[in-house]
Amino acid sequence: MPVSRLKFESLPHAIFLQRVSGPESATTLEARLGQGAFLALRLVDLLAPDRAPVSKDAFHYQWVATDRFCRELHAAATEGAHVHGIAASAADSYRLGDIQLTSPALFAYAHFLEAELRLEEALDVLTTLLVVVGNRLSSTDAVAAQLRFARVHRKLNQFDEADAAYAEAGELATLAGDRYSALLSRIGRANTLLGRGNLADARAAGERDVEARAEQGIAAAFYYMGQSAEAIPHAWHAFQLYEEDDSQLRALGDVGTMLLSLGDATGAERALAEVFRRGRAQETVSNAVIELMHCASYRRDHVGFARWRERCEDRLADMPPNMRADFYLKQGIGQARFGRYRRADVLLKEALAIAGGAGLHEFEFRIERILAGLPGCQQAIAQETQLATEPVVQTAELREVSESLAQLGV
Repeated sequence: MPVSRLKFESLPHAIFLQRVSGPESATTLEARLGQGAFLALRLVDLLAPDRAPVSKDAFHYQWVATDRFCRELHAAATEGAHVHGIAASAADSYRLGDIQLTSPALFAYAHFLEAELRLEEALDVLTTLLVVVGNRLSSTDAVAAQLRFARVHRKLNQFDEADAAYAEAGELATLAGDRYSALLSRIGRANTLLGRGNLADARAAGERDVEARAEQGIAAAFYYMGQSAEAIPHAWHAFQLYEEDDSQLRALGDVGTMLLSLGDATGAERALAEVFRRGRAQETVSNAVIELMHCASYRRDHVGFARWRERCEDRLADMPPNMRADFYLKQGIGQARFGRYRRADVLLKEALAIAGGAGLHEFEFRIERILAGLPGCQQAIAQETQLATEPVVQTAELREVSESLAQLGV
């Protein structure tokens, strides 16, 4: 269920007390770690915004008791260090009046528990993070927490909860202009559909829209893993299945981007030109124009590059930060391809500034890598020119997509 509707059930964090299964186990390290986690998370609960403020004396009393117990665990095991870290961060949060200070410790402990396959315990910690810290999480942390929350649900085969959390993560990422996390959300939803067999169910039931969304999610998953040749047939099938124009064209735009990643600039331009010709949604058309500019620079088409760049600039004022960063990034790459390295440097730094200002970390990492290699990229660009003339990856399915694209504008 979406986190906004999450509530603690019965005794919060009782899942950790299940490690104590009998009188003899109560003194084992494993049992004490469970008890320590229970105490530390109960301390965090005192900071929840929807409960009455706790007096300084009451919080101090509970903190001293919790710290005494957890401090003994700190050196006993890796998990003990996590548990004590949560208790310490809760004390700092109370003292400084900043609940966000608990976030790093809660994230780290949830990650540890997931890696240890203590999935229900990981879910409890993530629930604490999302409910207690809640809307005071930064946009980046809120998206990351929702994605991890969804993934743990998926690993537990709780597919309805996983799908809802992935959807919420995608909405938050889109609002924040974080295209990378929005893609992760789509990949997660695709994996959820596969996990519970919905793709087969959708096909059997004739649910075209559900099947199209599943196909597009699978395509995104393959593309993210660097397997564009496997992704393209799924994205093309999504395009064929969608009945609503905007969804159709988004899928076709994905086909174009993926084809270019394989070096098929001709096929990419056919797909993207169709998006540009038929598109009505601002986002869909702007993305197509940026990718068409990118295609032109890939083919070393100076005239085409300049034409599409001008059209991008006409739309620049209406572009969100992630799209503006993408435009300057690909314009910078284009200028480098044409040997204008000083101009490329200025544009890439502009892209980096936009990405940094909007918290688009994936963009920042990518741009920084390109900037670092710019001084020596002349040789790489020369190699790329040679590679661009060689045959692209081809399969029977890709040839079928290319032939179908050739008929689009006819």
